[in-house]
Amino acid sequence: MSKKRLSMRKIKEVLRLYYEKGLSQNAIAGVCRIARSTVQDYYRRFQAAGLTWPLPDTLGEVELNTLLFPPPTIKKDKTPPDWAAIHKELARKGVTLQLLWQEYIHNFPQGYQYTRFCQLYRQWAKSHKLSMRQRHKAGEKLFVDWAGQTMPITDPMTGVVSQAQIFVAAWGPSNYLYAEATGDQTLENWLSAHVRAFRFYDGLPEIVVPDNPKVAVTSPCRYEPDLNPAYQELAIHYDIAVVPARVRKPQDKSKVEVGVQVIEHWALAPLRDRIFFSLAELNQALAEQLQSVNNRPRSGLNQSRLELFELIDQPALRPLPPTDYEMAHIVKVRVDPDYHVRLEEHFYSVPYRLVRQVVEIRFASRVVEIYHGGQRVASHLRQHEPGQTSLPEHMPKAHRQMLEWTPSKLILWAGDIGPDTQKMIQGIFERPQHPEQNYRSGLGFLQLEKKYSRLRLEKACSRALHFGLSTYKQVRAILKSGQDILPLPSAISEDNSCPTHANIRGAQCYR
Repeated sequence: MSKKRLSMRKIKEVLRLYYEKGLSQNAIAGVCRIARSTVQDYYRRFQAAGLTWPLPDTLGEVELNTLLFPPPTIKKDKTPPDWAAIHKELARKGVTLQLLWQEYIHNFPQGYQYTRFCQLYRQWAKSHKLSMRQRHKAGEKLFVDWAGQTMPITDPMTGVVSQAQIFVAAWGPSNYLYAEATGDQTLENWLSAHVRAFRFYDGLPEIVVPDNPKVAVTSPCRYEPDLNPAYQELAIHYDIAVVPARVRKPQDKSKVEVGVQVIEHWALAPLRDRIFFSLAELNQALAEQLQSVNNRPRSGLNQSRLELFELIDQPALRPLPPTDYEMAHIVKVRVDPDYHVRLEEHFYSVPYRLVRQVVEIRFASRVVEIYHGGQRVASHLRQHEPGQTSLPEHMPKAHRQMLEWTPSKLILWAGDIGPDTQKMIQGIFERPQHPEQNYRSGLGFLQLEKKYSRLRLEKACSRALHFGLSTYKQVRAILKSGQDILPLPSAISEDNSCPTHANIRGAQCYR
């Protein structure tokens, strides 16, 4: 069927909806999937031709086409506009071809009418600006961008309204769309939206084509743009290439440009009167609209976006990795003397040779990685409670040997020194306190043996037990003062009678 016949049918449908159904021009444009200006043009041509509705049965399509679209009559005395100046003016905000035509016709009343004016400008623009038609391979490119339109979110407690940002992704060949709402346009939301889009498509492209937002590109360049490091990490994790569109070259990402318009017209506009109290509620409604958009047959085709995706793009997608990408945060710290670094309220060990060196901590919700000089030197599971995580391989040799001592080994070691030392160590581990504290006290006795000898330690423990002493500090004080070499006092007499002496007075003295 010829294009002209299709056009005539659409014109008749526009006129029918206007005269018989009484629809507005905006509504007709939505139903017929044409621009509102096109609806206005058809209506204006219909009135200019002096026709009435309904059309007479004797009027054929050829005659109707001639009446509505008469061949232009070009007068030789018409003054051609300065197309270069008009093109430059169009780049200014708010300037339209209609405004420029009105200014032109004011200066040249015998000049071109508006329709011919637009035709001639477009011909000039095509001859002065060549662009290569994009050809997309199956599963090769995924185009991503933020939509210009936002959606309001109302806080149910305070009534404060915030604006949710809309992330949109579109495939090259099939135009299969993905959209979601985020709280803002931060880097974390940008990357998380990519991850959820990949999961939605259940596969990966070879190339992701974004615009040049600051969250994605730190230094825009036509040939070698610098990506945000976190964005580059996402690309490495998924083994994809990120190729930003050229600056001010919307044709490089025309797929997502059209996709944004489709989402705004057919997904966001139907939700304009609803009040949303959370992002989750908005995204649920947006997902329902998105499903409708992807399942709707495309204009001029008998297949929907989903059907084209399943037929063309999906078979060419690469599989997702076992784990999703998770954005990491990076902080620089100096290693403590005990070869640990602090993240929030938890301490993580690093190789002891890095004491007092500056390292980078790269952490996400599950993993903590420590880097020095660009090399990863330690990796731990992230802990969110106060405490300490230490690996034996990060310790000096002496510390690893001490770590091998267990309570049972300490008690056996004390038995080799003597029975009183063993009693002292056993008493320590019977205390109602944290095992770590008892363990450290036991290790303290091990150090006393090295400093004062086994014989002196046994005598010091005997003296401590005799006087009811039971702590490491008390035994250390005995050894330090040399009291361990003194003989133990004899047993206290059980006779509690008061001794006789000339200076001792009896009870009668106090009567």
